[in-house]
Amino acid sequence: MTNLYRRFDATFRSHADKVLIESGGRLVTGRQLDDAAARYAAVLRDAGLKPGDRLAVQVEKSLENVFVYLGCLRLGAIYMPLNTAYQPAEISYFLGDATPRVLVCAPEKRAVLESIASAAGVATLLTLGVAGDGDLVERAARAQPFADVCDCEDDDLAVICYTSGTTGRSKGAMITHNNLISNATTLVDLWAFTDHDVLLHALPLYHIHGLFVALHCAFFSGAKILLLPKFDGQVLDALAKSTVMMGVPTFYTRLLADPRLDREHVKSVRLFVSGSAPLLPDTFAEFEARTGHRILERYGMTETQMISSNPLHGDRHPGTVGLPLPGVEVRIADEHGLAVPIDEIGVIEVRGPNVCKGYWQMPAKTKAEIRPDGFFITGDLGMMEPDGYIRIVGRAKDLIISGGLNVYPKEIEEAIDALPGVAESAVFGVAHPDFGEVVMAAVVVKPGASVTEAGLTATLREQLAAFKTPKKIFLMPELPRNAMSKVQKAVLRQQFGDTYTRPRG
Repeated sequence: MTNLYRRFDATFRSHADKVLIESGGRLVTGRQLDDAAARYAAVLRDAGLKPGDRLAVQVEKSLENVFVYLGCLRLGAIYMPLNTAYQPAEISYFLGDATPRVLVCAPEKRAVLESIASAAGVATLLTLGVAGDGDLVERAARAQPFADVCDCEDDDLAVICYTSGTTGRSKGAMITHNNLISNATTLVDLWAFTDHDVLLHALPLYHIHGLFVALHCAFFSGAKILLLPKFDGQVLDALAKSTVMMGVPTFYTRLLADPRLDREHVKSVRLFVSGSAPLLPDTFAEFEARTGHRILERYGMTETQMISSNPLHGDRHPGTVGLPLPGVEVRIADEHGLAVPIDEIGVIEVRGPNVCKGYWQMPAKTKAEIRPDGFFITGDLGMMEPDGYIRIVGRAKDLIISGGLNVYPKEIEEAIDALPGVAESAVFGVAHPDFGEVVMAAVVVKPGASVTEAGLTATLREQLAAFKTPKKIFLMPELPRNAMSKVQKAVLRQQFGDTYTRPRG
């Protein structure tokens, strides 16, 4: 019987007096982490949460956010993190689809989300704020700790993480306890994590990078976490006390933009990891020149967690995502799932204990994306080099990755097309020096309609998360099409691709 929390608990107990998390001047030892998890579990149990129930959480990053996650796992319930940028209309879909028993939100969002939660059948709404406020925190302080850890099977769900879909419907990836345990065990060994490490954590906690890869490596190894609310001016100072930093490419471009970054600032760091979006070779080279460190780039996605990694010791090839993880199989395949020759482009497919169980309440989608032989179709286009390194050369289905977050154009197009005066739209990504890519849109206006870019943008901001809202909207008389009448987004990317990268005159 396996529960991911038991692995954490073993670390908390063996490091009972060691500070395992430092956040905003607060120091939390292993014993205190275990106690907090037990208290939060007690509150959630009293709110009606049982093993197998879903707990939806939309809160800003904080120590208490970590406690909620631990308490949920301890109960054997299913954690469901929601991006803090999601708007009420988006939250309504997630609640209706996953039917969680409990929703945890920021105190200031209670009034807006109360009716949405009620309509979705959510039994209990609790609040948690970044300042350690909210009724969940108050109840936990008074609670009698829940001493047990509920047993789970390897195949039981631990987390449901929603990822965008090309049809506009978000999909809930069903991630099991064994998925999480196997991936964390591999990464701790591969990246040589020990209890002497200090991990700088400036990633969000609603994304697998910050929630799984970062937290789990530390909780499995006994490494200390410097938990920062976000990536800001504190990061450079925190690096002086760190041995490992995990980030998205945006983190590294922002560090390079700071003239204070030099070898002295990072002399204690042994490892810089980058993922969630492609790292430009120029960024890799400039960072090495400034700091002496070669960034370790790895590859993963919500449905699989980590798939591959450049080696800790050995060649790190710029522009590649390294070698498949031990125990993980990767093939570059054609549309039939047959492997293509070395150095030829195909779709990246993966099989292993890291691959999720499927999509929540979407059996047809699960069947379509996990082949009968167990290989998951990532939708990413890549090639296998002769030495086994994987190179991602593009993304199927027009996926845009902005600041490490996935955006599928179809969802945005449906929102735009529903607006008054819009005839049709095409959403695409263009290169951006900070975010890697940003979302852009080309819109055709109905004859006689009064539509402006500013008006469209203002309306979309009310409906979509900020990272999904187009940074620019181009009003066009028609969209470029091929002979089969299919919109040619490549033409749009070529036409507007240098919007943020062209030299300033």
